[in-house]
Amino acid sequence: MDTDRFAKGTERLVDPVTVGSIHFLQQFVGLVPRGVQRSLLTRSSEASPYMGFVVEPYAFFLFYEVADQQRAAALLPEGFRLCKASVFEGDRPAVYAVFGFFRVHTSAFWGARAECYLMAEDMRTGLLSWVIVDYLSDTISYDRAHGLRAPSAPRSVVTTTCDGRVLVDVQDAESPARAAFDVPLEGAEMRPLDRRFWVEGNLSVGYGRPLSADEADVFSLTFLPEEMACALDVPLDGLNLECLTWHADLLVSRPAKLACFPFAQHVLSDSPGRASGYASERELARAAHAVDFGGLRAFSVGSVRTGMLAGTVLTAGVVAALAAALIRRH
Repeated sequence: MDTDRFAKGTERLVDPVTVGSIHFLQQFVGLVPRGVQRSLLTRSSEASPYMGFVVEPYAFFLFYEVADQQRAAALLPEGFRLCKASVFEGDRPAVYAVFGFFRVHTSAFWGARAECYLMAEDMRTGLLSWVIVDYLSDTISYDRAHGLRAPSAPRSVVTTTCDGRVLVDVQDAESPARAAFDVPLEGAEMRPLDRRFWVEGNLSVGYGRPLSADEADVFSLTFLPEEMACALDVPLDGLNLECLTWHADLLVSRPAKLACFPFAQHVLSDSPGRASGYASERELARAAHAVDFGGLRAFSVGSVRTGMLAGTVLTAGVVAALAAALIRRH
């Protein structure tokens, strides 16, 4: 089955040793300018256009209707506008802010991640888009505004319990932003998802203004559309929401929908600096079925490591020159 081929191929692109090396190199990222980092990662993506990206089972999503649309719109990159959408097939569409909580292993990082999205339309293409306006993680991350980042939310909890509950507690280390809740999956019903929301929306994933620096950063996920065919529609009345202080000023008081994927999702993410730019589900499916995993080069740390070393030497030289100039002045 092609689902087996795609799942195995994606998993084999994730090398724990490479991930560990990238985690080690991140400690020296402060010595390398963000522009140099972008150049290095773009160069790496030419050889390795995709990263294996595996969302582990029980990824959980809270969907809130947006109360302050003016403030939410200000977080979108140029060329995007808020857009109504439906989570499950046949549901009433609304303007949603989405909070996703999941554990992930990829070609570049491994750990827990929480993302805050706004559902928007890319006015240049007409595609519905998941726009990431913020994220928290207990592992390393990358975006244009911050470069390669250290964990922002150490000791994050995104897990399940033996009595059938999803358990989440994620706290930003430098702000009051926190999300903590638990919810039983008992009574959840597997339902078809809205294909525009889940399939089209992942053809055009963007970063919001706080994360995209001086320009919109849009990329695509490559996956079999079946990965986004259905999910658990989780009853709202079971949600025990301890707190959500993360962008709470954008939201109505309670979520409108809850969804959970009780299986792993296997996708290929465009490497930083690359955008596949699929225009339709048909184009996505054709590309996913055509992926040659045997000839696909796994993401390599080699060029990044060389660049980090060069950047470190360059920065050290600049610091030494400045120190010498100060000594001469005094």
